[in-house]
Amino acid sequence: MALYQINLDDALLHGLFQQDGGVARLLEQVLNQILQAQVAEQIQAAPYERTEERQGYRNGTYPHTLTTRVGRLTLRVP
Repeated sequence: MALYQINLDDALLHGLFQQDGGVARLLEQVLNQILQAQVAEQIQAAPYERTEERQGYRNGTYPHTLTTRVGRLTLRVP
């Protein structure tokens, strides 16, 4: 099982309980960071990194809307 480091900005955390959709924005940001970390793990290279261990190439992302109980999430699927 891989360990992921998730980064959240202060504005997102302050708006978590003050605005509608705060939990949805938090979940969207966390899921997008996990997707990017999984791609880096699969390819064995960070974005724009050139290494000998690199297993493939990134080819951008496309938006995918996911409807959950907390709201609609727009995921950037690699």
